[in-house]
Amino acid sequence: QVQLVESGGGLVQSGGSLRLSCQASGLTFGAYEMGWFRQAPGKEREFVAVIGSDDMPSFTDYVDSVKGRFTISRDNAKNAVYLQMNSLKPEDTASYFCAAMPPPHSTRRLERSYKYWGQGTQVTVSS
Repeated sequence: QVQLVESGGGLVQSGGSLRLSCQASGLTFGAYEMGWFRQAPGKEREFVAVIGSDDMPSFTDYVDSVKGRFTISRDNAKNAVYLQMNSLKPEDTASYFCAAMPPPHSTRRLERSYKYWGQGTQVTVSS
């Protein structure tokens, strides 16, 4: 049974930092591309970042609004993916979800490309 469990969310002031973690189990972690998505109240879930699998370990992609502020990384030995979020803004307030995309890998920014999802962790940035 595949499980993705996010942690690290919380309340932070504008300009602050948080590091989200996603612990995976029940899958061959290195074979999966791992993404982060977020959903703000009243809005659709949106792509945030993705990191490549063992086939493309240096590949990363970010939505424009977080480029230069967020960094995605993974530790295959720990079956974990991380999202370091710096210079947080109130508009970053959302529930953040990690997701796993199995091979063959598809369009990375689309939700439907991902097979497994975590339950989410809340990030609230106060102004």
